[in-house]
Amino acid sequence: MTEGNNTMTMEQAQQEMKEYRKVFDVVRLIGEESIRKMNEGRESEISSGAVACYTFWKKSERCKNCITARVFREKGQRTKLEFRGEQIYQVTARYVEIDGKPYVMELVKEMEEEFLLDGEGCEKLVRKLDGYNRELYMDVLTGSYNRRYYEERLKEKTGSAGVAVIDLDDFKLWNDTYGHGAGDVALQTVGKSIRKSIRKTDSLVRYGGDEFILFMPEVTEDVFLKKLEYIQKQIRDADIPGFSRMRLSVSIGGVTVRDEVMEHAVRKADRLMYQAKLQKNMVVTERKSIDADGIVRLEEENKRAKQLIMIVDDSEMNRDILASILEEDFQIIEAENGEVCLNLLKKYGVEISLILLDIVMPGMNGFQVLHDMNKNHWIEDVPVIMISSEDSEESIRRAYEMGVSDYISRPFDAKVVYQRVFNTIKLYAKQRRLITLVTDQVYEKEKNNRIMVSILSQIVEFRNGESGLHVEHINKLTGMLLERLVQKTDKYHLTWEDQYLITVASALHDIGKIGINEEILNKQGKMTPEEFELMKMHTMIGASMLERLEIYKEERLVQSAYEICRWHHERYDGGGYPDGLKGEEIPIAAQVVSIVDVYDALTSQRVYKEAYSHEKAMQMILTGECGAFQPLLLECLCDIQEEAQRVTEAKSEKDGKISGFELTSLEETLKNSHLIGGLKSEKNH
Repeated sequence: MTEGNNTMTMEQAQQEMKEYRKVFDVVRLIGEESIRKMNEGRESEISSGAVACYTFWKKSERCKNCITARVFREKGQRTKLEFRGEQIYQVTARYVEIDGKPYVMELVKEMEEEFLLDGEGCEKLVRKLDGYNRELYMDVLTGSYNRRYYEERLKEKTGSAGVAVIDLDDFKLWNDTYGHGAGDVALQTVGKSIRKSIRKTDSLVRYGGDEFILFMPEVTEDVFLKKLEYIQKQIRDADIPGFSRMRLSVSIGGVTVRDEVMEHAVRKADRLMYQAKLQKNMVVTERKSIDADGIVRLEEENKRAKQLIMIVDDSEMNRDILASILEEDFQIIEAENGEVCLNLLKKYGVEISLILLDIVMPGMNGFQVLHDMNKNHWIEDVPVIMISSEDSEESIRRAYEMGVSDYISRPFDAKVVYQRVFNTIKLYAKQRRLITLVTDQVYEKEKNNRIMVSILSQIVEFRNGESGLHVEHINKLTGMLLERLVQKTDKYHLTWEDQYLITVASALHDIGKIGINEEILNKQGKMTPEEFELMKMHTMIGASMLERLEIYKEERLVQSAYEICRWHHERYDGGGYPDGLKGEEIPIAAQVVSIVDVYDALTSQRVYKEAYSHEKAMQMILTGECGAFQPLLLECLCDIQEEAQRVTEAKSEKDGKISGFELTSLEETLKNSHLIGGLKSEKNH
């Protein structure tokens, strides 16, 4: 019985019901009026038999869980078990529309012990009747079987098959970034791609949120591996509806087994899947692995790719016991005390997937090891499971407080040890992957932000007739000066993020020039007082542009950019513009960009001047010829002047100019440059 074909003629319905009667004791249609009466549950109509639902069950009251009424409301299909006395009946109800009118088709079957069909025969019959219990075992989202099907039909089954665990990479990131709707589309795409790639005799199960299990009965190892590789490629190449630019990938672990319980085969495949997960978008079997580029590695290379576990215990016998439990699926290194453990940690670092750590050891004990791991932040990347016969509540609590992930007591239970080790590695593998993805995503977003800011600032530079390198130099010099300032004083409480935001925002310092006439911007001769007043307006224009960003005006980047745009021509003694701010009234971001802007302007060629040398520029800034700057910032500039000079020399090479070639007098430069905002008004003219 299928949900998909719900519209038919009465003749088709009668023919279908004729087929169902070969299997079910009762097959009938219940109309809308009868269902309405069932919902109302009027005793007179019930007792008179006017309601079709009650004629079979001989009840005098309405069912508390009437699936027929529910199916009619939901226009779907449901199955339940119903008791009548000591007898048990299976009831399946399905919504249909016949000749344009709504009905519910109801199928009833008594569950008898002497039912002649065996399990396999029953399954074939149900399949022939188009799966009347489809809802019971099917995953609605992906069209594959669900977890219940695995638990009831496959888990305990013994046979020969290829078994694969297929995990969708980065599923959590899909959900978090694009929403659960996108996650559903991704799962549907994966399910569809796999189902199109397998035989009718194969079974695909959605085992968990983003995890599928594939069962391929009676398949050779070579054919199975080729099939997994094909599935991997189909998913990678699949188009995702609504997300055409995105690409999916899966990590696959697979085994071929002979006369083995399927549950055991799934466990093996799951371990291999997490080995594939370490690199993502891989197929890993017991003998071979294939990466995203189709490169095949053989068994020996696979062994080297196994997760590395360190066993730390002063008892050689305990180390041997643990190694024997784990060595089949993991690489093992051993340490007989805490000192050796720390040396191996320094050597291998995050290559170690897990540490099994004894607490009670002579010399450096387990707690001291945990102390050093916390001190060096190793505990954040390398999980630790405590192993000890010391099972006092105080010791266990202390170990957890120091960052251990789990606790295993002696004597060891092999299954418990293996499962806890496997679960912990599995959890940390996902965590590492997510951290990497989030880091990459943040980096990509920040890079895109910088690109967009640079593009905008380059537009300004292009209008200004400059080389386009000014913004790049301002970025570099701002970052260098901020770093030195933080080293010299904590007065401004500048975090790493603050420094980063100021550096990025510095690229927008002259964005207001977009609103200045090009004839003024690129004038080669002396500016008139009126022209200079117009030039000074670029600070207010830039600040106004940023202030109008209503959606983003509270963002710290925009706020930093506003401060820089408006006040990077202010001077420490109050002789700057546009507001005549003085001393610490000027935000530190604007102060820093102010001094590096002047330095770069002096060492760069402009339409009104050639470039000054580094030495000449430093002299002019330090002697106050370019206006007054904060003494501490002048010290910082002196401290970084060698690095600043290297930036200047690199710039000269790019521009093809010779630094220090002075054709224009200082007085003429000062008269024409709007950058030198701290001079007396007569020099500005």
